Amino acid sequence: MPSNGILNILFIGDIIGRPGRRAVTGLLPGIKGEFDIGFTVANCENSAGGFGVTGKIVGELTDLGIDVLTSGNHIWDRRNVAEELDSFPNVLRPLNYPPGLPGRGRAVFESSGGHRVAVVNLQGRVFMRPIDCPFRKADEVLKTIGERIVLVDMHAEATSEKVAMGWHLDGRVSAVVGTHTHVQTSDERVLPGGTAYITDVGMTGPHDSVIGIEKEAIIRRFLTEVPNRFEVGKEDVRLSGLVVSVDTATGRAVGVERIHRCLDHGGD
Repeated sequence: MPSNGILNILFIGDIIGRPGRRAVTGLLPGIKGEFDIGFTVANCENSAGGFGVTGKIVGELTDLGIDVLTSGNHIWDRRNVAEELDSFPNVLRPLNYPPGLPGRGRAVFESSGGHRVAVVNLQGRVFMRPIDCPFRKADEVLKTIGERIVLVDMHAEATSEKVAMGWHLDGRVSAVVGTHTHVQTSDERVLPGGTAYITDVGMTGPHDSVIGIEKEAIIRRFLTEVPNRFEVGKEDVRLSGLVVSVDTATGRAVGVERIHRCLDHGGD
């Protein structure tokens, strides 16, 4: 961790299947060293064959140096994961699902420099399943969080809903990072209140694809509207992410940098 009171946090975009996990394996150590990363978060909801996550993969990603794994609507896709969620202390599912479901939507963790970091996982409702209001749920949970450094994964389909959440939480959290649509946006910035924001951090996986899935299968679905099997793509593997620099005394973001690295070529 930097010695000047700044904590550099890396948020890795949605990890897609085996290629995404391979990108993390190959690129994460170099990125951590380059940016002096003290805390790492990644969205894992597509890490098992493009849909869901398993206990084995949770262990694998944790061993690679990811501190917290956030998720979204696909967290429920794999058999038995609902029963396993409570045994994964570093895995979050969206906070605004109805009460009584397993797992947790917020938790507090410790960075490599000993700073406490609260992470909140929310899910949007526009063009998605009608669950509880993420805006009201964010307001509720922030009343219970005493940590200065707070990160929010806003897992949503509509750009407008993610932008609105950024403005809604500006000055109250350190960062709002959009996930789910798998296409990295170029609107990263620090909002006036000190909250780092990006509409979508992008995906980590095969970019010779349609948002991670083999092109031919997706095109066939659009042409025919007949269901067919989706397979994760294989080529042009990249890691998409966001580095947020946070003042540990105030919890305010003081810098943000979007990253996009190719596994095969080792560059931007």
